[in-house]
Amino acid sequence: MLERLYRRRMSADEVLSPEAAKTLAQFTHEIRRPIGLVITRRGAVQDVLVGSGTEPSPTTLTAFRASPRSLRGLRLIRSHPKEQPLTQEDLTLLGLLRLDMIGTMTVTPKGEPGLLSLAHLNPPSPKGELYTLLKPTLVHLCPVNFDTFIRELEADLQRQSGSHTMAQKPTAILVSASPQNKADQEERLFELAELASSADLTVIDRLVQRTQSGHHRFQLGSGKLKDVLMHAMQKGADLLIFDQDLAPAQLRAIDEITDLTVIDRTQLILDIFAQRAHSREGKVQVELAQLRYLLPRLSGQGTSLSRLGGGIGSRGPGETKLETDRRRIRERIDHLEREIEGFARHQDQRRSRRVRQAFPVLSIVGYTNAGKSTLLNVLTKSEVSTAPRVFETLDTTSRRLHFPHGREVILTDTVGFIRDLPKDLLAAFRTTLDEMRDADLLLHVVDAGAKDLAAHIASVETVLQSLALDQIPRVLVFNKCDQLPAGQAEVLCRRYSAIGISALQPETLPPLLRHLEERLADLVPLDGSSKKPTTQGPTLAS
Repeated sequence: MLERLYRRRMSADEVLSPEAAKTLAQFTHEIRRPIGLVITRRGAVQDVLVGSGTEPSPTTLTAFRASPRSLRGLRLIRSHPKEQPLTQEDLTLLGLLRLDMIGTMTVTPKGEPGLLSLAHLNPPSPKGELYTLLKPTLVHLCPVNFDTFIRELEADLQRQSGSHTMAQKPTAILVSASPQNKADQEERLFELAELASSADLTVIDRLVQRTQSGHHRFQLGSGKLKDVLMHAMQKGADLLIFDQDLAPAQLRAIDEITDLTVIDRTQLILDIFAQRAHSREGKVQVELAQLRYLLPRLSGQGTSLSRLGGGIGSRGPGETKLETDRRRIRERIDHLEREIEGFARHQDQRRSRRVRQAFPVLSIVGYTNAGKSTLLNVLTKSEVSTAPRVFETLDTTSRRLHFPHGREVILTDTVGFIRDLPKDLLAAFRTTLDEMRDADLLLHVVDAGAKDLAAHIASVETVLQSLALDQIPRVLVFNKCDQLPAGQAEVLCRRYSAIGISALQPETLPPLLRHLEERLADLVPLDGSSKKPTTQGPTLAS
């Protein structure tokens, strides 16, 4: 009986033909359960669904893809034994799957078609109305010419999306779900918003949920995730960015629910690094980190279809597409690691030349966007890019610094740090960060106006400790003190035993230069003998 529904065809201009409605009502009356028809734009029945909570099959959803600029090309019409309007669950399904239309048809006690209620999605608008509910009507009196209606709706979607793309940057909604309290989560989302802005994204909303240990499948609960996705569609967002790192299984589970682009914090940072890398060494290091992140996230049927060999149970079709992709990524990772080893050898040669010339090395470290490159430019009269955005500097820059009494040192600027810096990035940038291993003195630059100043300092100290660089002498410097109220900078400097400066005001730098010259004179006398401790700690690879 149900198989007969698959043979029903409707004309392109009908939402539901009277003949199909009559058959659907008759079968629903007999089995006393809801029946749904998933119908293509050509009028063919793609799926027959039995039960109120059923959805189109994954095979159907894979065959009919949707995007923020287009609908899926499927409509779902469900019959009900009792008079029941469209529910919020139906409207959520309409939005998540981006169906052409969704509807419910009531069945009378005699098994005849009743009223048909329909709803469809709206193009993005300032009002934020995601869908429109049409007035219920009898099937044979339905005023909607489906073919004309869907072409006009698709044209509106394309037009609105096109103007949206040209008018502004891609938009994103930030999400945090963790056991932390709301204030800590909002502080982290503030930093995530800076990362998104650095990646040329526009943040349109931030959502926070406190959980005990995160949802094992979605990071959020399934109901909350659907609410977030519907909110993102209502706002017209292009991306959903999680502050917490999503496991490969979580990413795949969320992808099954929505066609909206979903990324996590690590993926956002990797994208920023890919935009900022200019030198060959930087590009190689970023690509290596991206491939290491991507490898465990390749989805497919695993190795179940890749068995090769003789005997029962070991025959298979050979290497699948998934295994081919994994093999190529592993080969590419091996190639990039060999290339990075070559960069390391060149670095060793540069270091040996510095040792022969007996130049002390002063390395600038600190949290990203603390003003390290600006300070390098002022001290050495250089022109390194100093745009006010996170991770502006990726490539190591070395310049000569002349002290007032004539002594010269090598001043180096490296990539900035951030809390929870991805491990793949640390491993990939080991040759860049190894520049600090030969430093005689570290200049730890801190943004004095940062909201979470203590956390920034602790994050940098944690990274230095993980790199076994915490034994190198350090000078703590508070930058951007000109942005603080009068007297606050002095209080901070006394509390942390730091030196306060403003890199944009050269008249504040002489005390710092005198202090650095005195420290270097004690650590590296003019005869070239260094007093710094050895820092042969664990390598980044280990």
